[in-house]
Amino acid sequence: MMNYVEHFPALATMVLFLGAFLVTIFGGKNKTLRIFLAMAAATASFVMVLCVAKYVIIDGNIITYWLGNWTPVKDYAIGIGLEVDSLNAFFALLVTLTTYLSGWYSIKYMSRDEGGDYYYTLYLMLSGSVLGLVLTGDIFNMFVMIEIMTFACVALTAFRNWSKGALEAGFKYLVIGSLGSTCTLTGIALLYAQCHTLNMAQLSAMIAKVGITGNSTMILAFALLITGFGIKSYAVPFHFVAADAYMAAPASVSMLFSGMVNKAGVYGLIRVCYIILQTMGLGKVQTLLVAVGTVSMFVGVTMALNQHDFKRLLAFHSISQIGYVLTAIGLGTALGVAGGLYHAMNHTLFKGLLFLCAGAVYYATGRTNLNNMGGLAKKMPQTCIIFLIAAFSISGLPPFNGFVSKWMIYQAIYAKSAQSFGYLFVTVVALITSTLTLASFIKVTQSAFFGQSRPEFDDVKEVPGSMLLPMWVMAILCVFTGVAPKFVTEKLITPAVNAVMSVNKYIDTMMGAGYTEKITGSAATEISAEQITIGNWTPVMWLVLFGIVLVAFTVVAVFGKSSRGYTNNSKEQPDNKHATFFGGEMATRSTVVGSDLFWGFRHNFKGYFEKLEGIHSGVVNDYAVWAIGALAVFVMYLNAVL
Repeated sequence: MMNYVEHFPALATMVLFLGAFLVTIFGGKNKTLRIFLAMAAATASFVMVLCVAKYVIIDGNIITYWLGNWTPVKDYAIGIGLEVDSLNAFFALLVTLTTYLSGWYSIKYMSRDEGGDYYYTLYLMLSGSVLGLVLTGDIFNMFVMIEIMTFACVALTAFRNWSKGALEAGFKYLVIGSLGSTCTLTGIALLYAQCHTLNMAQLSAMIAKVGITGNSTMILAFALLITGFGIKSYAVPFHFVAADAYMAAPASVSMLFSGMVNKAGVYGLIRVCYIILQTMGLGKVQTLLVAVGTVSMFVGVTMALNQHDFKRLLAFHSISQIGYVLTAIGLGTALGVAGGLYHAMNHTLFKGLLFLCAGAVYYATGRTNLNNMGGLAKKMPQTCIIFLIAAFSISGLPPFNGFVSKWMIYQAIYAKSAQSFGYLFVTVVALITSTLTLASFIKVTQSAFFGQSRPEFDDVKEVPGSMLLPMWVMAILCVFTGVAPKFVTEKLITPAVNAVMSVNKYIDTMMGAGYTEKITGSAATEISAEQITIGNWTPVMWLVLFGIVLVAFTVVAVFGKSSRGYTNNSKEQPDNKHATFFGGEMATRSTVVGSDLFWGFRHNFKGYFEKLEGIHSGVVNDYAVWAIGALAVFVMYLNAVL
């Protein structure tokens, strides 16, 4: 007899879509009613996912649920099935936690905007689609959820259509997002043509039987799928629309984008690479993912150094941090997957929190330009403290959570370097990225919260409690997941890693005992992840961390020093000109002034930044060409090595 908890994955998704429907019908004129309906749906979904997480992750069960009771007939899946293992449940927790906290924040933050019923409808549709994506066991159902997710993201990006650049950002998201959806659908169609099934467990078994090596159709499908999910994760070179979207959307929506939408892309890549196509045992595929992750890390953080808009800076940091996640899962080891999943969780917490802080500053001051801020620590002390916790977390400083996951990733990369010397270079890039991240947030802290207060901020005060509450919850979680890494690893991360590594168990649980052996000739085995250790905290580690902090301050002092005393007669002084073209809209150009903390850094590396300026042209056609070009490179590379 089915346990009642096994109904919750389907119900948790359905209640979000039902909430969106009810808000549309009844919430148009009554503000209180629509907020109640939206929060009731978000709360119910979160509670049900908590129950699922306990049943699956803690108790060690796997939920299989066939919609309409359309169970397999003669070992062939004909209906849509949900299979929830520890990996699904882990990502579902991230999705529903983000939805719940964003909802609380939105109550006051969005109160000044019109069209609240549209906002909450889209908010619930986006949340329901991402949750449905991570819980489904049917790959075409995954595509359907991607489509809903994409169009909800487009509408939420352009929600404040009165804001300059919002409509353009929405259009860019529509074009590139649709391109990602098309790649995903085409890849799915090719898999169906080869295997005549859409169930992910059955697909995995059949592909394992025929193999992907030398099969040009399978290789093309693989390239299309990693391109599609790469676009959804905002990895380089698919990252261009992220900065525009994160900046244009309300902060509560930017939190959703960073906290769960890009995690949907990461989840899709894990399912495709580890479970469905089982390609992560191939060194060349590992190299591809690690290369994409490494480039994303470095490009994201260096672009962040160029930004003068609070939210656009955070957007590029989000791209950089996703690079860490992709690098880790690309290693193909249990420790790498553990570090990647831990950092994915941490990224949801600290980056979502940073966007909420940016939203709080905008709510209080009406500004996001860092050049026009200062002294807010005295006016908004709680927001300042929360921001510092999030900044320390993303910078990888102990005892905050970013340190734990980054240290695990460093360990995993270093262990992988025994196989290839090139991974030492990846380790160096990861360390440099962490240093530049810290330096960047020194800039933000100085520009926004410290320094001389502006007269126009005399009446600024702390944001309301309904906005501070979710911010404090996330700040506490940033600290807890940093000081209790063994608990988090044992209770959450290791079960999820085991689920990633136990491919045959995933197949047999969904399709019936003995199915794997019947199709592939090998019996199902449960693989336990290797012992995941974080390493002992030694004086040497503290010395290394102190060195990283010292380097960060040195970067600021040395490279920023050349901007002091700059004269208007210099050719480099931008008199009515702009420094770096950051995204396409004129509003995002940033005038370089003598007080710019990183002017000297950009001047000394102007050749590199000029290349970035050319790449980030702001023209959506160029961005589409980059995406298609990356797909072509993936196809050629994979055909050459597989």
